[in-house]
Amino acid sequence: MSPAELMADVLIVGGGLGGVAAALTACRLGRTVVLTEETAWLGGQLTSQAVPPDEHPWIESPYASPSYRRLRHAIREYYRRNHPLRAQVAADPWLNPGLGRVSHLCHEPRVAVAVLDEMLAPYLTSRRLRVLTRHVPVAATTDGDTVTAVTLRSLETGDEIGATAPYIVDATELGDLLEQAGVEHVIGAEGRAETGELHAPDETDPSDQQAITWCFAVDHRPGESHVIDRPAGYAHWRDHVPEFWPGPQLSCTDVEPISLTPRTLPIFHADTDDDRLPDRWHYRRIVARSQYEPGSVDSDVTLVNWPQNDYWERPLLGVSDEARQKALGGSRDLSLSLLYWMQTEVPRPNGGTGYPGLRLRPDITGTPDGLAKVAYIRESRRIRALFTVVEEHIGVEMRPAEAGSEVFHDAVGLGSYRIDLHPSTAGRSYVDIDCHPFQIPLGALIPVRVGNLLPANKNIGTTHITNGAYRLHPVEWAIGEAVGALVAYCLRTGPPPRAVREDAGHLREYRRLLSDTLGIALVWPDRIRRYGHEARA
Repeated sequence: MSPAELMADVLIVGGGLGGVAAALTACRLGRTVVLTEETAWLGGQLTSQAVPPDEHPWIESPYASPSYRRLRHAIREYYRRNHPLRAQVAADPWLNPGLGRVSHLCHEPRVAVAVLDEMLAPYLTSRRLRVLTRHVPVAATTDGDTVTAVTLRSLETGDEIGATAPYIVDATELGDLLEQAGVEHVIGAEGRAETGELHAPDETDPSDQQAITWCFAVDHRPGESHVIDRPAGYAHWRDHVPEFWPGPQLSCTDVEPISLTPRTLPIFHADTDDDRLPDRWHYRRIVARSQYEPGSVDSDVTLVNWPQNDYWERPLLGVSDEARQKALGGSRDLSLSLLYWMQTEVPRPNGGTGYPGLRLRPDITGTPDGLAKVAYIRESRRIRALFTVVEEHIGVEMRPAEAGSEVFHDAVGLGSYRIDLHPSTAGRSYVDIDCHPFQIPLGALIPVRVGNLLPANKNIGTTHITNGAYRLHPVEWAIGEAVGALVAYCLRTGPPPRAVREDAGHLREYRRLLSDTLGIALVWPDRIRRYGHEARA
């Protein structure tokens, strides 16, 4: 090893919510960490992918991780300290800066970046943590069932550096280390015969992968023109009709995700600012002018992450690098085409077409063009795990009446969301079905063979179906937190992750570390576990 190589107790590759949570937890428990991230921003789907948090009804309660609630509280406090909010808005304990409907905390991505940096700051000062942004993994070295090193490349200089650690965490958005290190994994959809899942496709199909979305931020300045150049693929997106869709994607008509019946929603409802009426603009609004002192903010800002810019033509996994780049380029082209269509051709409810005053906001996304730094990824490579969560464990239709979700003896965290799969690259529409509030089992975080690599993103032991519930912001955070604590426990006590799960005494002590030291709830009360899905209906 050359002197330039990095060494730590744990190497975490990927700085999304799972990676950050793993780093924070391992550092808090006394371990040294190297954390890498592809973009210039930590936070993944919350920041560089520009997706406001999708959360459950109990996110403000003790059934959400204390550290995740601290993140949410710090975001609100950041607004109170730094933004010219109206007094009654700032005083609201449940401040929702953008008043978006998707979450009780719709906010600008860069605010989450600042808060995450604050949360990590003490460990940077103590040198317990080193963060390398704009770095990606390009190779992994293995020795039998152990990953011994990862080669990282700087996207700015092209220089490569080796990194070693007793434990390595794959927190990348696509599970890149699983492929590079030869860790057994799955891509796409398992068939019904393999998993027994009610909503699985008839046949296994690796190309059946959820749509990605290249989100973008816009404000609206009536009377001005900010029309972009016509994108290269505009005619295709405006005129092409997928077999499973009611018309072209560039339309106000899409499908209701649960019933799959066509629905029509305007961009703005009757060109008013009345946010009580259903439209697209207010769903992921992250800046609400009405929240600010008069004269300080002159326009709302929304993040566009709609069915109209879900890209499902090409998969990202199981294809060549060239094909992957074509898919990413197609996703960008679709999003820009959607913007151009909204600026020039969308029917207005009060007559006329187009909103030329829609303006990209690169300052919001931290990019030159106003598109997010990277695409929003809904599905990753997934480890073949000691235990795989299937629909029968959490899906309402596959559980006995009033049984609630499966209770796992090795639970390490909680989550709750619908099983929400967006249209796929195999040409199927939404799969959006109800599930019970669920637990995260430790067995789903441990690969079947490799002993020192752990997943901390969407790459855990779920299926194509159950990934649709385990992929959201607070669950990813909880996964990373459990992994960070597991690494710290293993380094302190000696046994590897598999042995911790298999030994009753170690499992009890590790779970006590989660619950007593970190304050993480591991069990839903029966009233929520059995009936909580009704609160989300």
